[in-house]
Amino acid sequence: MSELPLSDLRVIELGQLLAGPFCGQLLGDFGAEVIKVEDPGRGDPMREWGREKPHGKSLWWPVVARNKLSATCDLRSPDGQALLRQLLSKADVLVENFRPGTLERWGLSPETLWEVNPGLVITRVTGYGQTGPYAPRAGFGAIGEAMGGIRYVMGEPGSPPVRAGISLGDALAATFACLGTMVALHHRQRSGRGQVVDSAIYEAVLAMMESLIPEWAVAGYQRERTGAVLPNVSPSNVYPTGDGDLVLIAANQDSVFGRLSAVMDQPGLAADPRFATHSARGAAMTELDSLIATWTSTLPAEDLLARLHEGGVPAGRIFKAADMLADPHFAARQAIVTVPHPDFGDLPMHNVAPKLSATPGSVRTAGPALGEHSEQVWGGLVGLGPDELARLRAAGVI
Repeated sequence: MSELPLSDLRVIELGQLLAGPFCGQLLGDFGAEVIKVEDPGRGDPMREWGREKPHGKSLWWPVVARNKLSATCDLRSPDGQALLRQLLSKADVLVENFRPGTLERWGLSPETLWEVNPGLVITRVTGYGQTGPYAPRAGFGAIGEAMGGIRYVMGEPGSPPVRAGISLGDALAATFACLGTMVALHHRQRSGRGQVVDSAIYEAVLAMMESLIPEWAVAGYQRERTGAVLPNVSPSNVYPTGDGDLVLIAANQDSVFGRLSAVMDQPGLAADPRFATHSARGAAMTELDSLIATWTSTLPAEDLLARLHEGGVPAGRIFKAADMLADPHFAARQAIVTVPHPDFGDLPMHNVAPKLSATPGSVRTAGPALGEHSEQVWGGLVGLGPDELARLRAAGVI
C-alpha cells in the first residue's frame, strides 16, 4: 500500500461531540497521526451518542473516532495543562471546538503555544467564530444552520422549517476547518509559522447558500421553502412507479429533457413551447411533473430505471442503508468498508472520500477505548517515566 499522504503530520484533537472530531477524522483518514486528548472521567460524550447501542456502546463513536489514538488528560489542572504543552511542542496541528476563551483560561492561548512551537497550526471550530459580539455564546450545529440560512429554506411551503436528519452544520464547519488546516500547513512550508484557522458553523453553512445574499440585496427575492423541488428547475423531482416505489429524475437541462421526452415516447414534448426551454419548464413545473408522473406510474421501478439509464437520463432510487450495502456500485468502488471492532466484529462504515489515485486514505482502526493509548502518548512520546505516570494517574490527571 502507498504511504498515506498525511503520515508526516501529528494532530492533537481536543474537541468533543462532532464539529472538532469530524475535522480530526478527515485528517486521520488520510494518514495523520491524530491523538485525541479526552477527560479522564468520561471522555468525549460522542462515546454515548447514537440511537442504537448494541452491547451498550455507541455505533457513532467507532466512525467519528476512527484512525485515532486516545490519551486522557485533565486540562483543567495545572499538571494537565503542562502535559499538553509538552505534547503540543511535538505537534503540527491542534484541533479544538471549545467555546472561545477556554484555551486562554487554561494558559494555552495561541501566543503561549507558539512560544514553544512557532509552526503549530491551531484550528478552532465554534458556532460563531472567535470574534464578534456573538462569539461568547454557546453555539451548536442546529443554531448555526438556522443563522447561516439553510434551515429557513428547508421544508414544505407554509410549514415551519425542518432540519436534515444529520448534523449538517457541524459537518460543514469541520470540513471547512480541514480545508483551512491544509491551507495553513501549505503556508507554513513557506513561512515556517503557524496560524489560527477560525471555522464558524454559521459561516460554513452560509458558504453553501449559493446566490441567496445577492438575490435579496440586488433583486429583492427571498428564497422560501419549496419542499422536494427547486423553483424554476424542472423536471427534477421524485416520481411514483407502477410497483409503489419512488424514482428521482433530474432532466432540467434542454438536451437531457429532449432525451427524457424520447424515452417517454413523447418526443414532441421537447418542442412544445410550454416545455422547450429551461425557463418555460420552470414556469410549467406542476403541469410537467404531472405528465411525467402519469408515465412513470405505468412502469415498475426496475424497468423505468433501465429505460432512463439507457436513454442517458439522470435517475435513481432514493437509497437507504440496506440499499447501499447491497448495491454493486458501492461494492465495486469500496464505498463501504468493514473495520474490526472488539464488540461488533467486522463493523461496516463509509470509506474515505475523496479517492486519490496514488496516495488514497484508508480506515485502519475503529474508535479507541478511553485512554487506550495514554501510556504510549505520555510515556513513549512525551517521555514521562513510570513514577511520574503513576503519580499523574493516581491524582486523576491522566
